[in-house]
Amino acid sequence: MFDLIRRHFLDHLLDRDRRIRVSADGAELIPEERADQIWGGQAQPGLVVPADARLRAGVALHRRAQVPIEGADVVLLNPEPQRVHDADQFLGLGIAGPRGGPKGLARLVKAPLFHQVARVFDISQRRAGQKHTQGKQAKAGHISLLLALWAAPAAVAQPITAEDFIAFDADQARLGQLLFYDKILSGNRNISCGTCHHHDLGGSDGLSLGIGEGGTGLGPKRTPGDGPDRITKRIPRNAPALWNLGHKDVRVLFHDGRLEFSDIYGNGFDSPAEEWLPQGLQSILAAQALFPMTAQFEMAGNTGENEIIGAVKDRIDLGWPILAKRVRTIPDYGQMFVDAFDHIDRPEDVTIVEIGNALAAFIGTEWANYDSPYDAFLTNGTPLPEDAERGRQLFFGEARCAQCHNGPLLSDQDFHAMALPPFGPGRTRQWDPIPRDVGRMGATDDLEDAYRFRTPPLRNVALTAPYGHNGAYAHLRDMVRHMADPVTMRAEWTPALAALPQVPWLQEIDFVIQSDRLEMERSSATLDVRPVSLSEAQVDDLVAFLESLTGVSALERPLGRPATVPSGLPVD
Repeated sequence: MFDLIRRHFLDHLLDRDRRIRVSADGAELIPEERADQIWGGQAQPGLVVPADARLRAGVALHRRAQVPIEGADVVLLNPEPQRVHDADQFLGLGIAGPRGGPKGLARLVKAPLFHQVARVFDISQRRAGQKHTQGKQAKAGHISLLLALWAAPAAVAQPITAEDFIAFDADQARLGQLLFYDKILSGNRNISCGTCHHHDLGGSDGLSLGIGEGGTGLGPKRTPGDGPDRITKRIPRNAPALWNLGHKDVRVLFHDGRLEFSDIYGNGFDSPAEEWLPQGLQSILAAQALFPMTAQFEMAGNTGENEIIGAVKDRIDLGWPILAKRVRTIPDYGQMFVDAFDHIDRPEDVTIVEIGNALAAFIGTEWANYDSPYDAFLTNGTPLPEDAERGRQLFFGEARCAQCHNGPLLSDQDFHAMALPPFGPGRTRQWDPIPRDVGRMGATDDLEDAYRFRTPPLRNVALTAPYGHNGAYAHLRDMVRHMADPVTMRAEWTPALAALPQVPWLQEIDFVIQSDRLEMERSSATLDVRPVSLSEAQVDDLVAFLESLTGVSALERPLGRPATVPSGLPVD
């Protein structure tokens, strides 16, 4: 009995840092959902999740009755079906109070019958599209409903089908393939998107922290260059994988989530370009494709080296027209844009918007992959190997992986602190030059977001080493062990566990942050998970399950790497 109380009450209710804030953004009724609509963990429309991407929560809440709340703000409804993963939770639910006071909230206590809960969450009043800024968090009166729920079987993830992906144009995808591998899009014409996201390396670069503009070679064999062209800084974060980014569920990108859907700037996105991001980008993937071109150490180059970095230093969007002109004045590219885009009548009409949309069409189709053994298990009931099946049960059960790695992509697309050991140049900010990476806080300026990073999707994860936002672990097994016991693994971590090629002139700063006692204490104290005791055999089983997420055709991509590109520049 004590274990039951501990499991359903103390471990969840008192674990404050694991709570998720969800904003209320409009008065609505929660529609009726019949009991027969809830089966095998499948949540039909009516799931309580904010419609605005900024406000989404990694929760799944079911009820069987309508819940009218007079005068109060309640969350909007997400019309898309979702999948519940872990119902073995304790619910702490705070509902935003009405502007005129607590009137009407008592109704909420007797109205709903909750069926299944995926994690602990709070609902507080914060307006949609509003920037999260320190000291400006809205305050709302709220009550807590404390409902102890009996354990229910953890559900598997929702299968992925072709209908779940954005329908990109095939001609645009073929054009995007060439642009993806063409170094014409970099300031010094010496690096392409494909250099750090290569087909031969599972859509990544095989390095903990990449060697960007100024380096030579590919993947683990890439060297930092020499002479005046050598790199002056490592890429601050691990190159993220590209698998299934064309899925319609993708709503936030980059490790710190600095790109997400929003109407805050009138262009459909909250991004580093703010109001200067151009109109017409057809997907969040198209918006994402533009930013590596403006990054000094990724593709733009160092100050004074070329016209791109010079323009970007003045304002982030000023380099894009120069790149667009470079591309459209190459005859082959000009004609391909006319053929691929209905609204382009002549090459002179091509802008960075069409380049971004073409790159997105390629990335979104090229790395769509959902034919793994686990997909066969989901769609056809094909049994997994015994060790992978044991790992699956651990993943959705005792190991609690699915609390964050849930949904069709096995990511809640939320932000969590996992106390990974810090190293590298950090992602410094204008008024914070310390070589550290504060994660989500760098995008929101909210202290509560410090050291939290986006949950990575896990399909084809075995192909995308190293792991973590900074690639702290070169092997999947070590990453699994860290996720189970971050404190112990962080204390035992050594640089040998990463894949970090030596750069003699950068060695002095590679690990300087670890000599900052206060910073190390701050980053290690911020942790959103409780340790899980796993045997070596259980770690093996979890790794076997993660390997079962690898698609049968993952290494056989539709278009692959082109042999040549229209600019005539060499292809990595």
